[in-house]
This record gives sequence, structure tokens and C-alpha cells, in this order.
Amino acid sequence: MMSMNTYEIIIVGGGPAGLAAAIEAHKGGSQKILVLERDRELGGILMQCIHNGFGLHIFREELTGPEYAERFIREMESLGIEYRLDTMVLELRDDRTVDIISSEHGFETLQAKAVVLAMGCRERARGAINIPGTRPAGIYSAGAAQRFVNMEGLMVGKRVVVLGSGDIGLIMARRMTLEGAKVLAVAEILPYSGGLTRNIVQCLDDYDIPLYLSHTITNIEGRDRVEGITIAKVDATRQPIPGTEIHYDCDTLLLSVGLIPENELSKSAGIRLDPVTGGPVVNECMETSVAGIFACGNVVQVHDLVDWVTEEARKAGHHAARFAQGQLKEGSPDLVTRAGHGIRYVVPHTIRVGNLEQEVDLMMRVTEPCKNKNLVVRHGETLVKKVRKVHLTPGEMESIKIPVEKLQGLSGELNVCLEEVAHEA
Repeated sequence: MMSMNTYEIIIVGGGPAGLAAAIEAHKGGSQKILVLERDRELGGILMQCIHNGFGLHIFREELTGPEYAERFIREMESLGIEYRLDTMVLELRDDRTVDIISSEHGFETLQAKAVVLAMGCRERARGAINIPGTRPAGIYSAGAAQRFVNMEGLMVGKRVVVLGSGDIGLIMARRMTLEGAKVLAVAEILPYSGGLTRNIVQCLDDYDIPLYLSHTITNIEGRDRVEGITIAKVDATRQPIPGTEIHYDCDTLLLSVGLIPENELSKSAGIRLDPVTGGPVVNECMETSVAGIFACGNVVQVHDLVDWVTEEARKAGHHAARFAQGQLKEGSPDLVTRAGHGIRYVVPHTIRVGNLEQEVDLMMRVTEPCKNKNLVVRHGETLVKKVRKVHLTPGEMESIKIPVEKLQGLSGELNVCLEEVAHEA
């Protein structure tokens, strides 16, 4: 009978989340750690993000994506943490066994005391949004175009329209402009942008690229290659308004229409998923509904800053090490977080107060742009914490930290909501 390789912790994904989780697990006392990465190099999506703006919170300096990743890769290698490249994880089971395959080792089944899921997310494709028109060449997801331009040295087009104002779409509008293309417009079906304010300013405003909010594509023209795009304004039900059409002669369409957490492995392990985020339901330790399987980064919720991915992954790696060493308190949660008025979702979903060492950091997104609101956490009628926010937008994650002493003795629901700021007399 073949013996099964056993590890303290197996981490699925060698991007920014997987790297940070591995390092933190090692610092937490775990020695036999394995990172599995399906690509030919570590670093994940950061390796094609050659623009700067990374690391402002973690390192207090501005780095490119590869520079940010390299710091974690070097630290992980200096700690002697094992990793495998070109390795595909085929299945994860609830007993924390993992089936993998690679050209070097063939098919293997591994066993872990704890597993950390750090697979990231994928882009929503054209088929998911039902754009009308023909199906010519020249239609790319923004991430695919980024890889072609930044890593393969291939120019994807000369006259470009971008659908969707997510951060990667905004960044690629600037990148294509810098490479000599003419970006004609960015269309966004929502009445607000899905990207960071700084990216709207630095990637569109600074290059005079128009952003059409409440607009979508109504037709794609072209036989072999895209020849034209028509956009139109939409009403409150997102239906095109006749007579508002704008036509562009172009050869390329970039799609930046949302990211989806990569959770096929989560499903195979029977992990409960949040219908709003698309990622696993997690507790205060970033542990999923299956004991000993943790998740972090964009596989849980799509982040707008890699710094927040790193912080979340450190938490997952730290607690995975605690679980592997039998230090986590199991049992039913003391508290369940609820997204109240103005809040789209809250992570973590449940809290076991006994596992908190200092505080819990609640992460969330608002449902629509607003100004001068109080971000409030309540337990019944009792105010737990309140923070005043001058500006809130769905494109930027919000967080509120609650010290453990404020939660001790509580049970039931924690409601997170937006409330009006009371005017002083």
C-alpha cells in the first residue's frame, strides 16, 4: 500500500494570499508546510501588475506588483518553506486530503492537519453578461489583455473601448494609452464606478479618457475582428434608453465586468458559500464551515488592495498553525454578523469570542455611494462601536475593529449598518 505524504499545513495558491499565509504559519510554529501553485512561478496575478501603488500600507512605500510579490517570495524561501510549481489541485475533501497532479510527480494524494485556500478569483467573461452582437476577435478580459501586454509583449489593439470600471479595467485603460493605443471610452452600467477613486483620477482623468456611468454596450460589430461598438445610456432597470446611443469605430473591447472567487475546490469539500460574496463563509479565524480548512484573500471576498489580502492571509496562516497544534477552541459561534441597512456583506460571518486574541476586524462593502454616515455595530439595541465616515463607495472596502473586551459575554447577532449622522443643535 502506498504511503500518503502528510503535512502540517497545505496552502493552495502561491499568490499574495498563499505566500503571506505560509510565512505566518511558519512564524506560528508550523514546520512542515507545502504551497501548491498551478502556474510556472510564484506571485500570482501580481507578476503581471507592473504598475506601482502596491505596499503603501504593509511596507509604507510604493512598489510594483512583482516587487511586492518578490519580498514575500524571498522571505518564504529564506524560511525553507516547500513549494511546488506547475501543480494542479484536482480535489479537496473534508478530511483535508488533497489530490494533486504535476508533470514532475504525477498523481498524488496528500494529507494535511490544516488546509488554507488561497486560490484567488477569476474574471467574469462575455458569456456571463450576454452582450448582443457578433462574436469577432478582439474581445478580451482586462486581465488577459494585461498579461498579453505586460508579460508577453503583445499589443492587443489600437482603438479600444472598455466595458466596466473595475480597477483592472481602469488600470488597463491607462496602460493601453501609454503603449500608444487610443482608449475611446469606459462604459459602466452602474451609476457609480466599481474602482478605487485614485484609479479613476490617475487612469482616466489624467489621460482625458471619458467615463460613461449608467451606460452599457448594445451592439458589437465585426466579422473577423471587432470593427465597432455601440453604447447607450440605461434606465433604473438597466435597460438601454432609445436615442442615447454612441457609436465608436474600434478594433478592441476590454471587459472589466467583475471578479468571481475561485471556489470549485471549496465546493468539492462541502464548504458553505456566501451567496453575496461567492466565497466561503468564515469565522474569526478565517476558518470555513469545514473544520481545519481556512480561506483568505480574493477566494473569500474580492479585495481592492493587495495589502488587505496580505493582512487577511496572515490571519488565516496564523490560525491554521494554531489549529494544527490543537490550540483553537472549537464549538458553535457566540456571534453571527449581519449586514444591515446600507451594507452589502460582512466578513467574518461568525465569531467565537474565545479565539480572539486582541480584536476582530470586520470587513465590508456598502451598497451604494454615500457621504457623512456613521458606520455602526450594534448588539440588539446596545451600541458596540460607531465610526463616522465622510465618504463611502462600493469600490472601496471598509473595516471596523472591535476589541475583544467589547464582545465578551455577548451572544446572538452583531448588526452592521449605516446610520445618519445626528446634527448638533
